[in-house]
Amino acid sequence: MRRSFFCIDSHACGNPVRVVAGGGPLLPSVSMAERREIFVRDHDWVRTALMFEPRGHDIMSGVIIYPSSRDDCDFGALFIEVSGCLPMCGAGTIGLSTVVIEEGLVTPKVPGKLAIETPAGRVDVDYTMGGEFVESIRLFNVASYLHSTDVAVEVPGVGTLIVDIAYGGNFYAVVEPQANWAGLDGLQTADIVGLSQKLRTALAAISNPVHPENERISGVHHVIWCDTPQSSTAHGCCAVFYGDKAIDRSPGGTGTSARMAQLYGKGRLKVGDIYRHESLIGTIFEGKVEAAVQVGEFDGIRPSISGWAQVTGHNTIFVDDKDPLAHGFQLA
Repeated sequence: MRRSFFCIDSHACGNPVRVVAGGGPLLPSVSMAERREIFVRDHDWVRTALMFEPRGHDIMSGVIIYPSSRDDCDFGALFIEVSGCLPMCGAGTIGLSTVVIEEGLVTPKVPGKLAIETPAGRVDVDYTMGGEFVESIRLFNVASYLHSTDVAVEVPGVGTLIVDIAYGGNFYAVVEPQANWAGLDGLQTADIVGLSQKLRTALAAISNPVHPENERISGVHHVIWCDTPQSSTAHGCCAVFYGDKAIDRSPGGTGTSARMAQLYGKGRLKVGDIYRHESLIGTIFEGKVEAAVQVGEFDGIRPSISGWAQVTGHNTIFVDDKDPLAHGFQLA
């Protein structure tokens, strides 16, 4: 059998976002959190076929559009990438929002605004237009918080690293320059990937955070390496690691949210503060601490992230059972 998927490809400040507008598997009319579980159990081949080689690559990310199960949302989104099916993706939301408006896939209930049901909860988006094109997106992310501070991790070949664990839609190990890690200067992408793999494996042996309001969300699968920025207009620079060997080309939407939650939890940001976050390629997301919130027993924030995206083309992808590599592959 040959299955076809109609995709609209884009990038959000440099990171690829493949929006699956047609061909996604039919899922029951339940919450996006429940749909995520069903998708992972029964349809994960769709993710690997569209994200892995030969149709994707090591940093590919995407999103499948669904009707929302909620009356207060315009549509639902299921985030897929090389690492799995995520609760939330900030860069994915920026790319998705640009695509659905510019390509006419969604008519918002309120012009200039979108409400998206994600597995992590409702995400609100404001967008501005320049003629027929979306100029900027500001997403109001799910509640984010600092989960653990000053966690000592023994990393092979590195020594002890002190990390914080923060949630911004996904759990992150947040690493700042310290005795055994001098910062991003002089590091190649392969160096960051190798360090991240070692840290994540070591951290998994001693920590497994669980979201206090959604037990489906657990474990540290992302790492954000933080440093001083190159741009005079930015407050910080970062490299976000995800999947097995992917480095986000954008500053990361959930990563920026987790970083702001960490800084807020440590008293280094306050409500109303702006945090301009620079990626390795120089693109910037502008974060803002919109409000203080409670996340279970944790003091957290409601963050917003502003960025831009560009539609790069239409793509009809075939997945044919006669193809020995129909479901994709990754090199070790």
